[in-house]
Amino acid sequence: MLFDELKAKKGKEKIVMLTAYDYQMAKILDKTGIDLILVGDSLGMVVMGYPNTKKVTMRDMIYHTRAVARGAKIIPVIGDMPINTCKNPKIALSNAKAFIKAGATGVKIEGYLPAIIKKLIANSIPVMGHLGLLPQTAPTYHLVGKTKKEAERILSQAKGLDKLGVFSIVLECIPTQLAKRITESVSVPTIGIGAGKYCDGQVLVINDLLGMDEEFKPKFVKRFANLSAIIKRAVVNFSEAVKKGDFPDERHSY
Repeated sequence: MLFDELKAKKGKEKIVMLTAYDYQMAKILDKTGIDLILVGDSLGMVVMGYPNTKKVTMRDMIYHTRAVARGAKIIPVIGDMPINTCKNPKIALSNAKAFIKAGATGVKIEGYLPAIIKKLIANSIPVMGHLGLLPQTAPTYHLVGKTKKEAERILSQAKGLDKLGVFSIVLECIPTQLAKRITESVSVPTIGIGAGKYCDGQVLVINDLLGMDEEFKPKFVKRFANLSAIIKRAVVNFSEAVKKGDFPDERHSY
């Protein structure tokens, strides 16, 4: 099966997933050896400028999935099912098929939706689960699973997703020890974002990893570059070269 190799990494080798929203970034990521590319509905915030993911549509997601799929020739592309696309099994299946047609190899679904997930898997569509903080429906972004009741609910749902046959589960913004319990309790890989070091893998929004937004500084994000500063410096250098008449020079002219 397509994701057997990914499942085999559980407990042995950490899994790496990053988001991408366009052809150029997907083409770069495709050469890095990471495991998965997620076309996340986070594009609503980092690409479209919305305050959250609640306004992202299927049309938006399919457009960006097609672009990413053109650039990713090796790494599997996962399409993030946006809000209001899983109202019932029939609608969810139709939307999931649209992602596959656009070039995705699987879809991610937020929340515990057994009937939906069962329907998709029965129709040979690989599903990635997503528990903990659910941005599509959460009124605010905050740590989830702090109380015993919340923790037991999330753990139970993770076990349920495992039995349904998801190929992995994203755990977002939950306590480290809860993520550890879940990871040890399910047979499929867990991929954390703000869920500590015990998950089988990690995912970040590529814009956050690269330091594209100087104002966005959640605790779980580590910047591995400061691309915002690099871009601004490059633009200033270009502007100065143009104004001084240094660009274009003979080498860059026909």
